Amino acid sequence: MIGPFTPFVEPVRVLKTRFAPSPTGQMHLGNARTALFSALLARHAGGHFVLRVEDTDAARSEVVHAQALLEDLAWLGLHWDEGPFYQSRRQDIYAIHFGRLQRTGQLYPCFCTPEALTQSRQQQVAAGQPPRYDGRCARLSPQEASRRLDQGEPAALRFRVPTAATVAFEDLIRGPQRFETGSIGDFVIRRTDGTPAFFFSNAVDDAEMGITHVLRGEDHLSNTPRQILLLEALQLAIPRYGHLPLITGADGAPLSKRNGSQSLAQLRAAGYLPLALVNYLARLGHHLDAQGLLSIDALAAGFDLAAIGRAPARFDPVQLGYYQKLAVAALDSDAFLAFVGEGAKRIPEHLKVDFARAVAPNVTFPAEGREWVDCLFTDHPPDNLPPDALQAAGADFFHLAAELFEAHEGDATAWTRAIRERSGRSGKALFIPLRLALTGREHGPELRDLLALMSPGRVRYRLHAAEAICRAPAVQQ
Repeated sequence: MIGPFTPFVEPVRVLKTRFAPSPTGQMHLGNARTALFSALLARHAGGHFVLRVEDTDAARSEVVHAQALLEDLAWLGLHWDEGPFYQSRRQDIYAIHFGRLQRTGQLYPCFCTPEALTQSRQQQVAAGQPPRYDGRCARLSPQEASRRLDQGEPAALRFRVPTAATVAFEDLIRGPQRFETGSIGDFVIRRTDGTPAFFFSNAVDDAEMGITHVLRGEDHLSNTPRQILLLEALQLAIPRYGHLPLITGADGAPLSKRNGSQSLAQLRAAGYLPLALVNYLARLGHHLDAQGLLSIDALAAGFDLAAIGRAPARFDPVQLGYYQKLAVAALDSDAFLAFVGEGAKRIPEHLKVDFARAVAPNVTFPAEGREWVDCLFTDHPPDNLPPDALQAAGADFFHLAAELFEAHEGDATAWTRAIRERSGRSGKALFIPLRLALTGREHGPELRDLLALMSPGRVRYRLHAAEAICRAPAVQQ
């Protein structure tokens, strides 16, 4: 008996993105933004984020850089669902696909030396032609190619690009794209040392790992038609590609060390918090409706490929600093004390929570937190007290403040009210001289919070020091 009819249902592919760095140096902001956008896209769709380390270039890849990449991603909070996969350990997979292309006649050995290739490119440029491989080894007879291989002559493998064809695809960010194969030229997919070239391993791994969406910099746009041709020749699934606009510096040039680029390691060492970086990068060339400091999940919820602009995204350190201040202010007391570092050990135990609560909104980097530790918990007066500003208030003002402090110790509101009534000063004319005398700064935490952190003896000492500065004879110019 024939059972009930069950219609065929095509399996749903889980949306998969990937970040595939080469371990040839430290991760910079451009790499970090690509990783972040890829992770946010996957999380937004309930998909998977894959980490792949493209380390087939043995001459340039280093284990220390690979480990640093993993640490940077983990520090940013970009946890991958699959991986890390290392291309250097996938040579058997590449060999299978090389064999498939060879059997169908789509590859040929290329014996051209680097010097010969350079000379050919120079001649083409001089003639006003786009530089591309001239196909000289494609014209060798099978017998000649075999003879040279048998003699041990080094050879790369090139892919035969179809002639007079068009590669078209819909870019996720840039829209419709068309490339004529006549302008591409046959390209190397296996180096003379037997390792796969970027075009090949990158495309094969995307298909083998089920990657559905590839986000990468627009400098990879010219690679895409080559990889589509390879995947079509191998009859493998082709992901959807989206090419992100580059990040530029204030001068409009691509971001580099020359115009302010820093590695994640440098930013981390400077005290930037990961949540500050991801909040800034999530908005760098991508519009988010939600304002303020957001969690990774909230950033993912608002992520939209349609909200990515096509114009270059300009790096703005001021905006990064804005999110840094928000991230620091959001730290709980334990996290803030850890952020300040070793200097926090000098804070009396019973004052640590109050210190964090008072100082965190006024701090952007750890060094600033340590400066407040020095200011509030050492006996010497603040460095670089401005004599002119103090003298404008007058010695009698600080003498009065010290006198009234004795009567109102422990009650900051009553103390400042008494000073106002006796001196006639109010507003900035009252509070700025007091701040300068006590901290050497015009701005900072609330005065009542500062007084709660400082010992009474230290307050009296600094008020008297300010009075002494005002009474000192002016230095002759």
